[in-house]
Amino acid sequence: MSKVESKLAELGLTLPEVAPPLAAYVPAVRAGEFVFTSGQLPLVAGKLQNSGKVGAEVTAEEAKELAQLCALNALAAVKSVIGDLDLIEQVVKVVGFVASAPDFTGQPGVVNGASELLGQALGAAGVHARSAVGVAVLPLDAPVEVEIQVRVRG
Repeated sequence: MSKVESKLAELGLTLPEVAPPLAAYVPAVRAGEFVFTSGQLPLVAGKLQNSGKVGAEVTAEEAKELAQLCALNALAAVKSVIGDLDLIEQVVKVVGFVASAPDFTGQPGVVNGASELLGQALGAAGVHARSAVGVAVLPLDAPVEVEIQVRVRG
């Protein structure tokens, strides 16, 4: 078990199997020293954990927890490409999409769920640049979607 996975276990989390793609793409691609993930939804064992718009059917607190699940799924996608999460040198960028009610403006707080998990699991290597974007709708009516870009060694 990698140090990153051990840290996740300390947090009470287990790295899931890679979520299968919903369309014509792959979960992650390596390009040189970088790995780019596709957008990851808050799926557990293939099942969406909540649906709807944040600020309407889904609370900001619930959405923050869902963003954490998205980040966990993104780490699984990275592992599927590099084999060992300890090869991550830096999370370079996180992009979070939040399906938002028209008056909801708390997207940064929601995406903190992903950012905080990456920081807890990877320490200094988890510090990253980020965008948190409000959108009208996401695949499967998911409240949150997260993609990450990481720099790896080897």
